[in-house]
Amino acid sequence: MTDTLQRKLDNLPDAPGVYLWKDRQGTVIYVGQAKRLRPRAKSYFAPGDHSPKDLLLREHIADLDTIVVESEAQSLLLENNLIKEYQPRFNVRLKDDKSYPSIAVTLAEPFPRVLVTRRRDIRGARYFGPYTDVGTLRRMLGLVRRLFQVRSCPDDLPRQRRDRPCLDYYIGKCRAPCVGWQDVAEYRAMIDEVVSFLKGHTTDVRSHVRRLMAEASERLDYERAATLRDTLTWLEQLESPAAVETIGTGAADVVGYARDGNDAVGVILRVRDGKVMSRDHRFLENVADTNDADVLSAFMTRYYLPVEDRARKVILPFLPAGSTALEDLLDPARLLVPQRGTAARLMDLADQNARHLMESLRLESFETEERAEDPVYALGRDLGLTVVPRSLVCIDISTNQGRDTVGSLVWFEAGRPRKAEYRKFKIKGAEQAEQQDDYAAIHEVVTRYLTRRRDEDKAMPDLMIIDGGKGQLNAAWRALKELDLADLPLASLAKREEEVFLPGRSEPLVLSRRSSSLRLLQRARDEAHRFGLAYSRKRRSARTITSQLLELPGIGPTKRQRLLQHFGSLAGVKSATAAEIAELPGFSQRSAQRLLDQLRD
Repeated sequence: MTDTLQRKLDNLPDAPGVYLWKDRQGTVIYVGQAKRLRPRAKSYFAPGDHSPKDLLLREHIADLDTIVVESEAQSLLLENNLIKEYQPRFNVRLKDDKSYPSIAVTLAEPFPRVLVTRRRDIRGARYFGPYTDVGTLRRMLGLVRRLFQVRSCPDDLPRQRRDRPCLDYYIGKCRAPCVGWQDVAEYRAMIDEVVSFLKGHTTDVRSHVRRLMAEASERLDYERAATLRDTLTWLEQLESPAAVETIGTGAADVVGYARDGNDAVGVILRVRDGKVMSRDHRFLENVADTNDADVLSAFMTRYYLPVEDRARKVILPFLPAGSTALEDLLDPARLLVPQRGTAARLMDLADQNARHLMESLRLESFETEERAEDPVYALGRDLGLTVVPRSLVCIDISTNQGRDTVGSLVWFEAGRPRKAEYRKFKIKGAEQAEQQDDYAAIHEVVTRYLTRRRDEDKAMPDLMIIDGGKGQLNAAWRALKELDLADLPLASLAKREEEVFLPGRSEPLVLSRRSSSLRLLQRARDEAHRFGLAYSRKRRSARTITSQLLELPGIGPTKRQRLLQHFGSLAGVKSATAAEIAELPGFSQRSAQRLLDQLRD
């Protein structure tokens, strides 16, 4: 830390605000908000456990800017705006930072229009969405245009006038306000119905459709009546499932949440009149080492807060970070975390949607990420390494009910196995131990391998992986420190949850199940296990053969060695004839026959 940065930290105010970490080039690399700036900014340099991302961020920090605001709520808004402006590399990001389409109703115009837009810069417009499902947007917009005679022309009415109406008037899609055949009051009443429908209130719209269908039937316009009947059926389906109960006033936004490694997803179910009307979602990335409360806060601030059509009840799986300030920004909406009842069942439904979307993302992007990202570079980034792990070794311990304990080491170069560098170890300490000790075995293998590697003046691997959890990692870490190789990058991979443990960090690093870096670790771990298991089985087989031959009278170490060298195994000896065995030194026809009789008995 430079003296200038230290002075800035010491003189920070103890007030709410936003802090911006910058690198040596002056680029903003992280934007954060705090209720109290001074302790929050200083915490990045405080001793204790820090995530790999925070450690990597700290290495790049060269300067600091702060902006003091009046309240925590204002700091949330400012943080959101600055993240959109600077796009810092270390912040949680909304995936695919593009704008999703929305429906805009231009209420500032005397004769409003209904438009699809990806920008929210129309003065006085009312927006609905954004719609992450474009199919839903098209159905909603098509329904509006079939039911309501909203103008589609860009004319500045009523200042601009036409001499005659356009084609929309003659096909029944507009009542020609452009030529003065529809007044403002009548048109605005229709727009009020459009807004009510887009907000999810379909009861009045269904009554309107039934009235139009009856009028079309009286005019014998059966084609129009059939179209309206199909529209009414779609509206009724939109309100299903009818089993969903009313929640209080019948309107709520239910937020679901799921995460997988470096990715997360937030889901919003819009409940109106007690019915689930729509579902919106956004994916978030770069969330590794960020707790769930902060990720949910980022989703609520950057995605849900700008939405205009919000309910007064927001149901959440848990409270996000800065929930008090967020509730002030959402006023008069209230944040609720239900424990039972209908709200809790809807909460479970939202979470189920989130988990489904997370799984879909994993499946859809599997091949794309496999092609797009080099797993070696991805592994170095995810583990926070300063050197790309082009060469890595993985160590595994195999045993058979406490016997035949062996160690195996496999070498991967540029993400591919290099079998010439594979090594296997007969665990010496296991012969004296009363019971299996994996930690001691790991310590022995690491010590023996690295000692010989150093004695032979060979290059050390860029990364060492241990198959196991914290205990195995600590055993290897102790061996590295004893050899004065504590700077050699080390990690362990636990089988059950596929968690990655790093020295000096109490909490595991959870990588995305679809990440190329985790798949590289799994391949190395599985290859070490396969190689070690094969060696353990070979030793067990040799021990079994040797022990059976030792039980036979007249067969000493020399004869036993000759039998195994010539016939290869106990099965080979059993299938041989007395004449073949008698050809070996030390055997006669009589002793050979006696050996076969004893083996067959």
